Amino acid sequence: MALAFAHLPGSAPTIVFLPGFRSDMQGSKALFLREHCAARGQAMLRLDYSGHGESGGAFTDGSIGQWTEDAARVIDARVGGDMILIGSSMGGWIALLLALRFGPRVAGLIGIAAAPDFTENLMWDSMMPAERDALMRDGSISTPSQYGEPMVITRHLIEEGRSHLLLAEPIALHCPIRLLQGQLDPDVPWETALKLSDALETDNVQTTLIKDGDHRLSRPEDMALLGRTLDALLSEYPGEA
Repeated sequence: MALAFAHLPGSAPTIVFLPGFRSDMQGSKALFLREHCAARGQAMLRLDYSGHGESGGAFTDGSIGQWTEDAARVIDARVGGDMILIGSSMGGWIALLLALRFGPRVAGLIGIAAAPDFTENLMWDSMMPAERDALMRDGSISTPSQYGEPMVITRHLIEEGRSHLLLAEPIALHCPIRLLQGQLDPDVPWETALKLSDALETDNVQTTLIKDGDHRLSRPEDMALLGRTLDALLSEYPGEA
């Protein structure tokens, strides 16, 4: 299956952007980071999971595990050294799974409205009994979405997601982690960021709550905060001035 990506050469560590559910590498945060990294001379990798953006495959065949494997496959092909992972919403969950996988090669992680365990805590747990019955019987349900087309949730997405849940026990990560979370986020409760911070084993965690921030955190002031957060993380990287 062909996976679309865009690689910007530059200095290590490579910034890897991981988009959210039904999003892609042409989103506003991905493009902001491309320009920010280009101005710094920083290497960057953007990618589309299968069934997203320009990549092959059907969205409804996907799952958290599949999309994590997609990202790992592109990273293996394009990133030879250290990296900083930046994940938006679902991409924050995938970033955590990749950090566990790549270990010491991950020099830092930024979660933007990071949504670990969302298939269980935000999808399954919020369904009415009739919706759960339909999902288990028919294999998928469609729900309204404020972002355009109705959202299709598959039984496979829910059941496979249970193999990757993180928040119920300590998360064995020890790199610097920064969490950016809007308190007016209608999709991911801001308390999720606090739960994630508590679950992480590293003490080098900073959680920034944006009182008037929404889920996308794509206003100019949100982008500026993301840029400052990344620059500060990069300043901790060995060899940086």
